[in-house]
Amino acid sequence: MPAFLYLGSLPTPLGNLSFAMDERDRLVAVTFGPAAGLASLCGSHPAQAPTLAPNPARTAADIEKFTRYFADARHGLDLPVAPRIGTPFQQRIWQMLCRIPSGHTWSYARLASEAGSGARAVGAAIGANPLALVLPCHRVIGADGSLTGYAGGLDRKRWLLVHEGARPA
Repeated sequence: MPAFLYLGSLPTPLGNLSFAMDERDRLVAVTFGPAAGLASLCGSHPAQAPTLAPNPARTAADIEKFTRYFADARHGLDLPVAPRIGTPFQQRIWQMLCRIPSGHTWSYARLASEAGSGARAVGAAIGANPLALVLPCHRVIGADGSLTGYAGGLDRKRWLLVHEGARPA
């Protein structure tokens, strides 16, 4: 039987934000853009695609938290997460992203050093992050301070960093 997930979405200054939650109200996937992009982030094989059902009552609290974050980043995004994809290495890197404080950035090299891995492997893990914004991959930049790689686009990455008080190059 296909998995059942609750679907939420809201307009933001960066375009539509769509997200999926499990039955325990944990975020499974978050993406900028249409909800159609969520299925692959939910870890489903085509034959086991989740049922994404809008449920305003279940998603209202998360919508409120996202709305407050976009109004003022000091509110942060401390939301329960339960990614359904990712290798143990990827999941470890995604959890390490949460150690980067709002308003700060780390380089891929620093994150790789702390993970005891190579920067390319870390970059690949970050690129597979199914919970953009909540697991803050936008806070990772190039060693020279340049904005590199963000699935949501570099304009969104720059906006998010400025919104959080960082000073991107």
